[in-house]
Amino acid sequence: MPVTGPDFVSLQVRDLDASQAFYETHLGLVRSPAGPPHAVVFTTTPIAFALRDLLPDTDLVGINQPGIGTAVWMHATGVQEIHDGLVAAGHTIVSAPVEGPFGLTFTFADPDGYRITLHDRA
Repeated sequence: MPVTGPDFVSLQVRDLDASQAFYETHLGLVRSPAGPPHAVVFTTTPIAFALRDLLPDTDLVGINQPGIGTAVWMHATGVQEIHDGLVAAGHTIVSAPVEGPFGLTFTFADPDGYRITLHDRA
């Protein structure tokens, strides 16, 4: 039986409350009522996205870009508005918005330094 594809993405974060607030405030994500106490699961589709407390023996202190080599892309509407809101709030933009095969696309760093790319073409 072959793997059919990814169906869940989770990032380990230093401060679960702060990261939850960032994703809700700046990306408009909504917390799902389901989920364990050590994680925040958002109501994203088609793939579930979550944040979780650090696993034992995981240390993100001093790591500028956790998950290096991994690409996390999310579809969004209002990509330019999200970009502008992040800039206004002083968050790091890794690559400015450009038009490309996935529509308007840009990459930002979240509070832990994960690089997240938003695009507006489904």
